[in-house]
Amino acid sequence: MKEKTAGIIGGMGPEATVDLMRRIISLTPALDDADHIRCIVDNNPKVPSRIKAIIEGHGRDPGPDMAEMGTRLESWGADFLVIACNTAHHYYPAVKDAVSIPVIHLIGLVTDHLINRFPGHTRIGILASPAVAMTGLYTDRFTPLGLIDVWPEQAVQERLLQVIKSVKKGDTGAAVVKEYQSVCRHLADKGATVAIVACTELSALNAVLPVPAVDAAQILAKEIVEVAKNKKEIATYFTNPKR
Repeated sequence: MKEKTAGIIGGMGPEATVDLMRRIISLTPALDDADHIRCIVDNNPKVPSRIKAIIEGHGRDPGPDMAEMGTRLESWGADFLVIACNTAHHYYPAVKDAVSIPVIHLIGLVTDHLINRFPGHTRIGILASPAVAMTGLYTDRFTPLGLIDVWPEQAVQERLLQVIKSVKKGDTGAAVVKEYQSVCRHLADKGATVAIVACTELSALNAVLPVPAVDAAQILAKEIVEVAKNKKEIATYFTNPKR
């Protein structure tokens, strides 16, 4: 079968999109250039801020811009789409409704991976932007499955947001990593036995964490390779309506 071409809705932020591309290349079994998969990437940092739209409540809706990116990628030859950002999956319906090709649903994909890799674990720490908590992306997926999403206390969550903002500014230094690890220890103290790295900026830090963790960016990269290489079909997930 002909390999599929991946279309990546990126730029949220740019560092996270580049990190995803590195992961795709690393996970692809290749002996030569031609063995790698074709990716069409719209690394668009001009998408309206998800932080302003969701957390601050006064930003422009990113959905139409993301939908336009999706239709453009489809017209350029993408066979399927991915959204290289956890928070941006709040606008997944806008993208899905705008195109005729499949769109991988990262939140459902990560949840399935978590259940398969860590059966019996029910208290799951979430390392993500506060916007992910506010939109209920993981909460809505977890609740019917009997899983409990564990979040940092508000003050600690604000520290994690500052870590995310530091990565967006290009700062991935030791002090930022140390602060990130401290937040993860806080989740362990709250009873989380596994954590999800549910922010692609945090994935870009590639830090050693004090609890077992699954990285959404790594899971997404693996899925992209397997779908492009025709090793699996794209799973279909029910998507709850936006709150």
